[in-house]
Amino acid sequence: MTDKNSNSQHILNTSANLLGLCFIVLTSRNILDMKAATLIDELTAFAIFAFMFSCILSFLSMRSKTSYGEKYEKFADVMFFIGLASLFVTASLITFNIIE
Repeated sequence: MTDKNSNSQHILNTSANLLGLCFIVLTSRNILDMKAATLIDELTAFAIFAFMFSCILSFLSMRSKTSYGEKYEKFADVMFFIGLASLFVTASLITFNIIE
C-alpha cells in the first residue's frame, strides 16, 4: 500500500466497528424504553449515515488508482470525525441523563 492512502484502511475498520455500535445503541434504546428517544434516534441515525459514508469513501480511496484517492480519504476522514462527534453527543445524552 502506498503512502497516499495510509489512513484509509484504519478509517474503514474503525468506521465499520462504530457502525455496529450505533446499531447496538438503537437496539438498546428500544429495549430500555427511554423517554425523549427521538433525539437519541436522530443523532444515532446521523452517526450511522456518517460512518457508512466514511466506510464507502475509505474503500473507494483504497481501490482508486487516480488522484481522487487522496480526496476520498480526506472526505472519509471528515465524515468519520462527524460520526464520532455525533456518537459522542449521543453517549453523553444517555450517560448523563440530560434529556428526560
